[in-house]
Amino acid sequence: MEDIKPLMKITRTKLKQASLLWAEGFREACCLHRVIVLCRRSRKLLVRTGQCFLLNGFIFLGSLFVLNSVVIPILQWILPDQRSQISYEEMSAFDGVLKFYSFLHGLLVQLFYVFWFYPLYVFSIILSNLWYNDIAKHGFAAIGRSGPSVVESSKQNDALTSDSKVHAARPAGLGGIMIGIGEQVYSVLLLSFFFIEVYATGFIPYVGKALNFLLLSWMYAYYCFEYKWNLSEWGLEKRLDFFETNWAFFAGFGSPCVLAIFFFSPLVSYGVMAILFPLFVLTATGTEAEQVISTQRRKWSGAELGRLPVFYAVDTLLMRVLSLFPLESREQVQDNKTL
Repeated sequence: MEDIKPLMKITRTKLKQASLLWAEGFREACCLHRVIVLCRRSRKLLVRTGQCFLLNGFIFLGSLFVLNSVVIPILQWILPDQRSQISYEEMSAFDGVLKFYSFLHGLLVQLFYVFWFYPLYVFSIILSNLWYNDIAKHGFAAIGRSGPSVVESSKQNDALTSDSKVHAARPAGLGGIMIGIGEQVYSVLLLSFFFIEVYATGFIPYVGKALNFLLLSWMYAYYCFEYKWNLSEWGLEKRLDFFETNWAFFAGFGSPCVLAIFFFSPLVSYGVMAILFPLFVLTATGTEAEQVISTQRRKWSGAELGRLPVFYAVDTLLMRVLSLFPLESREQVQDNKTL
């Protein structure tokens, strides 16, 4: 019993630390006033953000509203399918007509989806992703940064991610470009596998929804900060190290993103997220996560939160998949990951 008490004390301390970091991340994500400040500084940023609202809010979500509130009720009025209000004798006489009405009603709704919503959905994804990159660049410039972020003090580095591990600088010229491309490809594959993991956890009984929420929070937080890290020229290994070392902060930062979409249908969730995502990208761009985390960690005494391998499963699976390719390609990917 005496041996358990120190363990319980350490557990309580770490839970408190994780809760405080989570709360800091949640608070930083909710600092949406930064978006207004940045948009006032940059007209280009204001235009791009407005275009996202117009496409995903007015056109995409507006189309969904028109379909559910206008088109479907009109079709139900023109092509009624009210079998419960018809007697058995009348139903036998009109059964063929009612089936035809029901078939025609479903066909027209599906045609609306096929020829309008699905093309609009694909168009929105492609265009929005291009705009998100522009929004991050304009936001980064509006803050006054045009290159790598200022290196933290040695005290902060020791407290955060133990930068005694040397992150090698990219070589200049074509070699640096190829390494950058390799990192982006690996990052896309890693997040794609992580998305599959997020989707799969939703089918786990009892704890599936909670796990799904947590993993989605991490995924959206990583997406939001990845634009800033790209512009700050952080290598992939440094990003993953910082993210997994401060997993509680990023779980908190991603929670408002997920709360906004968690209870909607897939299409509505996409529309809402497409509107809110650039706001969270700008909030992440304006967040001094290193300083916030370092300030919080300086208040702690004793054992600190350790690194949580959030991407371990997908990283291992991805390396297994890449092992099917020739050895030279595999070594090139591993080199790109560590640089």
